[in-house]
Amino acid sequence: MKHESKQRSQEQERLAAAARQTTAREFATAEELLRHDAAQTEVPPVIAERLTKSIQNLPRPTKTWWQRWLKR
Repeated sequence: MKHESKQRSQEQERLAAAARQTTAREFATAEELLRHDAAQTEVPPVIAERLTKSIQNLPRPTKTWWQRWLKR
């Protein structure tokens, strides 16, 4: 009986510690949520390499009329 109550108290302590670590966070916009998630998520190297290669193949964006006019 004592062993069971000790296990329960240890489990309750573990759950309480997990609850303290998990803090609720509110985001004003979906973009803010995505930025936070991106900062927390590590991109696998294989995917990062494929993404870099894919971006290199994209055409450069055309300059706007005022950039052409100011020759930037």
